[in-house]
Amino acid sequence: MADLPSDERQRLQALERYDILDTSSEQTFDRITRLVARVLDVPIATVTFLDAHRLWFKSQQGPASAEIPREGAFCDIAIRSAEPLVVPDALEDPRFAGQACVAGASGIRFYAGVPLVTPDRWAIGTLCAMDTRPRTVTPEDIAALQDFAAITIDALELRRLALLDGLTGALTRKGFREEAAKAVSLALRHQHDLTAIAFDLDHFKAVNDTYGHAAGDRVLADVVAACREVLRTTDLIGRVGGEEFTVILPHTPRKHAIAVAEKLRAAIAALPFQAGGRSFPVTASFGVASLERAMGGVEPLLDRADGVLQGAKQAGRNRVLAWEQPELEKATVRRRVLKAGRISFNDRRSSIDCTVRSLSDREAGLDVIASAGLPAKFELVIDADRFIRGCHVISQTERHIEVAFD
Repeated sequence: MADLPSDERQRLQALERYDILDTSSEQTFDRITRLVARVLDVPIATVTFLDAHRLWFKSQQGPASAEIPREGAFCDIAIRSAEPLVVPDALEDPRFAGQACVAGASGIRFYAGVPLVTPDRWAIGTLCAMDTRPRTVTPEDIAALQDFAAITIDALELRRLALLDGLTGALTRKGFREEAAKAVSLALRHQHDLTAIAFDLDHFKAVNDTYGHAAGDRVLADVVAACREVLRTTDLIGRVGGEEFTVILPHTPRKHAIAVAEKLRAAIAALPFQAGGRSFPVTASFGVASLERAMGGVEPLLDRADGVLQGAKQAGRNRVLAWEQPELEKATVRRRVLKAGRISFNDRRSSIDCTVRSLSDREAGLDVIASAGLPAKFELVIDADRFIRGCHVISQTERHIEVAFD
């Protein structure tokens, strides 16, 4: 990949605020891409977001993958400029002629993309129109694409500001953190117990890949409904990521919260799911952490619960772990991050871009386009932090790698 801009870390932080990556399709964005395809008379239109190593399509009309590598892509060039990027014939443009989407089966020849720029001026993605034949565009076409891009940003802002998740009825990330901060403040002021439970559905991507996103949406909705049967009306539950949830239990000490987490785990595991005439199980991993006065606020509490959750996943999933010093020594507690990284190997002659999703002094979680063929040992490089550490793979899936530092 060409050198990333010096402000790439801030751009990724702006992207993370919208909690949009790897979410299910939404009619709002699908309507925008349908309109782009119709108004510009193109077979392919996408709402695209760029994290550290890939292009991920929130909505797409026409044939396209769910994600593609970022290196050298049209959209990676488009977000680096305040102006629209128009490529009348990609085969005649040396920047793109060799790209797989141009020279390969996709045969993209025409591209027009407008950066999706947040109110605080960060380009987090693009709105694109593409064709398999060369063509030109008029100023009116570009003006229409810019208007649709502005509408896309407006939809993102409304989505971010909404307090309830439309699919599950749980609080959104923003809504949950606001309500959790209030609950923590009250607990600290009045010196009463409060505990957080973070949980994550195990191998949820496999549900979407095997049974489809409709089945995945049903799983998410049914899981939250089952949790509400266990929780009190005064408890908070928030959907803080695609399949990640956090619960706040006011007036609840650690021992009782562990029991609640076990009930939630059992309730989820007992849910019956079917798709295409086949039954499939769903389980979840849990991390429990209680509020301490020294924390002073909600963020350290949520980070601690999330860190223990990572330990539960590493220990085999479908289990509950609670914060305590012995467990901390066994399971490294990580911070959730979104950083641009590189996997460097072959005596630093070869490298693959990655997104660092979680990080501690001893371990990290990395997302890649494909993990097949990667060596068992390599160096993890985070250029923005001047970070280089040798590491080895401890587990991996098709697009995610867990590593421990040497």
